Amino acid sequence: MSIVKRFIAGAVCPRCGEMDCIRTYRDDEKEYKECVRCDYEDSMRLDGGADVEELETRVNRDNAPQIEEDAQPLLFTPNPGRQRKDH
Repeated sequence: MSIVKRFIAGAVCPRCGEMDCIRTYRDDEKEYKECVRCDYEDSMRLDGGADVEELETRVNRDNAPQIEEDAQPLLFTPNPGRQRKDH
């Protein structure tokens, strides 16, 4: 089976900024986009899955700090003695 590459009308390359130079094609697993004027390439899985593993951050870490059950939020009120100046 030969791969058919099609141009996307009106598409602008995110790298070089040229219009009408992005073409797309797909195989069984991914859809690809490439620019014919520069070396820009992008791909996306057809099943919606991630191409790479998610980087570990403080948000998705398993050992996130635990909040105490009876913890109360801190409420900050503005200082009434200080005047606010709008610039």
